[in-house]
Amino acid sequence: MTDLILRTSTWLAASVTFVVLFSIIGYILINGVPYIQLSLFEFEYNTTNVSLMPAVITTIMTVGLSLAIAVPLGVFSAIYLVEYAKRGSRFVKLVRIMAETLSGIPSIIYGLFGLLFFVVWTGWGFSLLAGSCTLSIMILPLVMRTTEESLIAVPDSYREGSFGLGAGRLRTVFRIVIPSAAPGILAGVILAIGRIVGETAALIYTSGTVAQIPDTLLASGRTLAIHMYALSSEGLYSGQAYATAVILLVVVVGINTLSAFIAKRLTFKYDDQVE
Repeated sequence: MTDLILRTSTWLAASVTFVVLFSIIGYILINGVPYIQLSLFEFEYNTTNVSLMPAVITTIMTVGLSLAIAVPLGVFSAIYLVEYAKRGSRFVKLVRIMAETLSGIPSIIYGLFGLLFFVVWTGWGFSLLAGSCTLSIMILPLVMRTTEESLIAVPDSYREGSFGLGAGRLRTVFRIVIPSAAPGILAGVILAIGRIVGETAALIYTSGTVAQIPDTLLASGRTLAIHMYALSSEGLYSGQAYATAVILLVVVVGINTLSAFIAKRLTFKYDDQVE
């Protein structure tokens, strides 16, 4: 009886989740697809075309710069905590507590910090660099914790076998441990990309809302999420806001698909090397 109740509850929860998900996607597509026109993809924004192409390019630039800052720091920090630091030490526990605490801080707090530090104190102003640095701090705990869990999941027998063959710790980490944990690391990167793409509060306070393609790192720009927020808040371009939501959905699905493909290729490549 208990098994039946649990199974029914699981199927019911899964069904509700799928219904809600596809309802949201369908609502966005129905309201946004009719407003997708060629004028939305012009490289210069004006009040006539309300082009989203500058926002698309700014989003890609923001994602790339934020990941370039956060991913190396997060991955190498996790490697140190798992492979080099003494297991169970107070320092490791303190870093984990701090990372979990930072993960729970609202994005608006990161935005205010970025405004005071990167925009005002460093003198960068509302810029792509200020927004990317703020986002890199925001996603750093996520990347570090997912990488750490992926490294911990690698069996110790892999490390012991590598040490037994005469490989050093550094070679073992980069040739054995990281390839085995690559799918989990990329999963954390995918989650970080999703948080960057959907972020608005932190970027409004740091990168600004200028509808143009940043020509330098110190130039202002708006991402797709901010572009959609700006159009919907004005109340004059609701259809174009839904069209932006469709493009944002396509971009997120495309990034996730590409990341999953890369993770699968890395896994197959590592399996072939092992064989």
